[in-house]
Amino acid sequence: MASSQAPSAPASAPKAQAAYGQRAGLPRHLQNILSLQDFEAAARKHLPRPLYGYVSGAAEDCVSLQANRDSFKQYGFSSKVMVDVSQRNQKVELFGQTWDSPFGVAPVGISAISAYRGDLVLAQTAAANRIPAIMSGTSLIPMEEVAKAAPSTWFQAYLPGDTTRIDGLIERIAAAGFGTLVITVDIPVWANRENNVRTGFSMPLRPSLRLAYDGIIRPRWMLGTMLRTLINHGMPHFENSFATRGAPLLSGTAIRDTTGRDHLNWKHIERIRQRWQGNLIIKGILNEDDAAMAADIGAQGIVVSNHGGRQLDGVVAPLQMLPQVVDRVGHRTAVMMDSGIRRGSDVLKAVALGARMVFLGRPFMYAAAVGGAQGVDHAITLLRDEVDRNMAMLGANSMAEITRDCLRSTPR
Repeated sequence: MASSQAPSAPASAPKAQAAYGQRAGLPRHLQNILSLQDFEAAARKHLPRPLYGYVSGAAEDCVSLQANRDSFKQYGFSSKVMVDVSQRNQKVELFGQTWDSPFGVAPVGISAISAYRGDLVLAQTAAANRIPAIMSGTSLIPMEEVAKAAPSTWFQAYLPGDTTRIDGLIERIAAAGFGTLVITVDIPVWANRENNVRTGFSMPLRPSLRLAYDGIIRPRWMLGTMLRTLINHGMPHFENSFATRGAPLLSGTAIRDTTGRDHLNWKHIERIRQRWQGNLIIKGILNEDDAAMAADIGAQGIVVSNHGGRQLDGVVAPLQMLPQVVDRVGHRTAVMMDSGIRRGSDVLKAVALGARMVFLGRPFMYAAAVGGAQGVDHAITLLRDEVDRNMAMLGANSMAEITRDCLRSTPR
């Protein structure tokens, strides 16, 4: 007679996680945050209206912002059951380094006024969790400080409109110790972000009665971020736009320093490729021909991205373009993606379509604003747990098993 007792797990099997979403040790204000979307709701209460509007907002009618989320509904999972998934892990290798998960932190500008020392918080917490973080070129903490604190961090640059400044910027990034340079190429002109105006955000940031009122009714942000920054570090500057320190946050030259990019072209990228010895990634790709051009120039990676819906409203969602780009250049350059990812299921759908790594900006920024390093760590844990749980239910033990065969198109 066959035994009715279930076979025991192999001795080498890793211990199952005690409980998904375990919140022991978290401060009270993080206890009820169970998903990345919960961080957004908390950040809306925590941040002054102009700052929340800056992070959450997008261009014009926010059509692309919504399309980024809707694109994930076009695919459903085809799962396998009764598969031994006790040995699963979500590690990926990229640029000669093994990362513990297939997601990382996208660059978010001026993060140090939404969260105290925001760039450092994001970079150091990502490094501790062995996932990549990309530091924004419009950041308020010197790149050298971040590179020293978290050497695995990548640096994202907007090319200066004054091309005489490009070489100096590239040399500074190399001297700081960054091994991976991400150049964002989808911002020839400033987008029409009228939603920023509606929420009271402007660049340069201008003191106003509204901003003062918002700060007074949000004392955790006012005391813990703004006043703490001013007392300990003085007025924030745009530290990393050029080879030298940029304008103060409140200066009228801050916006002028970031215009005049409409003449930039692929020849500028070619020159950078000749000078830059590290990994080169081109971010903001949305068609196969541009992807091929980046690969031809020698970029080790590209990020399929529409800037989170913050540039050209109505542009295609990156997830829609991902399979075509992967088919065109995935055999010779690492294809990555950002924009719209909020769940572990989103991560796995992008991986199934060929993304080697995906990046999230807003959710991790909200987490840093609400909870500092603990908040970012909690956000990473939530997303990592979702990826792990979904892998188990898909019947997959590794990222290599997450392929297009796992997906089916769903009717609209």
